[in-house]
Amino acid sequence: MKSLFLTGTLGVSLLVIAGCATTQSSHTSSPRPVIGGQTYYGQPRDKVLWAYRNALTAMRQGNYPQAKELLDDAILSMGGIITNDKAARQARSLFHGEAKKTFIGEPYERVMAYYYRGILYWMDGEPDNARACFRSAMFIDSDVENKAYAADYTLLEYLDGLASVKMSGDGSDALQRARKFSAASLPDYNSRANVLVFIEAGDGPMKYAAGEYRETLLFSQGKTGARSATVRVNGQTIPAPAYDDLYYQATTRGGRVMDQILANKAGFKATTDTIGDASIISGAVLAGTQQGRGSKADEVGFGLLAFGVLNKIVSSATTPTADTRYWDNLPQYLSFAALELPPGEHTLIVEFQGQRGQNLPNLTKTISVNVPTDRDAVIFISDKSIPKST
Repeated sequence: MKSLFLTGTLGVSLLVIAGCATTQSSHTSSPRPVIGGQTYYGQPRDKVLWAYRNALTAMRQGNYPQAKELLDDAILSMGGIITNDKAARQARSLFHGEAKKTFIGEPYERVMAYYYRGILYWMDGEPDNARACFRSAMFIDSDVENKAYAADYTLLEYLDGLASVKMSGDGSDALQRARKFSAASLPDYNSRANVLVFIEAGDGPMKYAAGEYRETLLFSQGKTGARSATVRVNGQTIPAPAYDDLYYQATTRGGRVMDQILANKAGFKATTDTIGDASIISGAVLAGTQQGRGSKADEVGFGLLAFGVLNKIVSSATTPTADTRYWDNLPQYLSFAALELPPGEHTLIVEFQGQRGQNLPNLTKTISVNVPTDRDAVIFISDKSIPKST
């Protein structure tokens, strides 16, 4: 009898992400300080995840240098992991869990790393590098290999075009694509707009595992208090609707290659478990017959018992559980507003609105902005931000 065996030769096409330029940074597994005075001593496989989380916390606290360092480290690590990672190959085998692989996140999580880095580049007066980040994010969101779906983030397209306009280029094609994706009205580009306000609200999608062996990765929607925003300054009122929804992005991109691998693992686990039970029961019955010691029935019975125990051991060692680690402080909604202000000091008031359009006064942020003469003033605001002058 041939023993049951699962061939682990499912093909996985790995994309090398041609990301935006990043500064060189060291990448070691030694402890490093993170936000709030804590130090992370966890597994090296979780380093990118913690870099994501702490970079966003740093941005909400106005600690942009630390956010840049963390995102640069995450993006550099991400590229190396995608092209050559032993743990990812092991996770596709029967006896290694998906959560043992080095974390880089689902496409929507990787997209957001580039999105935030693009914002930080624009803050530094580098719209060219910002545009490269937005384009890298669109590349991640698209299915380059099978072309089953295309990138569909409204803001990535819109900001790509705006950066082009800022550099005296033509952003009309990007604007047209962005309007195709957006249910909200997108304004025409204004090359003189020198204050760019990036706004986010709500809590992003959460991952959980379902199925008999927790082999199916699913998403649930986070809390959705604030949804959109309004920017007020110098008598102007600029709406900033929700242009992108990360829960939608997480749940509409299609299945993962790993989903099929986990389904195969679950099927193998169930089959070996069933065969193990049947063999043990049959073996016990045969070995317990009254045909005398050393009989053929005894021999076959003990053989079936051994085969059944072996199958139960193999089934127990098979790990089809989906990886539910996730970037747990992402927002749900992404908004944006661009306005033109004279150089100098200004006070911006950002008001947040809920699902029904009602104002949420407890989330209002007041920001002092110094508009320079030689580049755009870029403001990042979350409903969880600690406001800081810029």
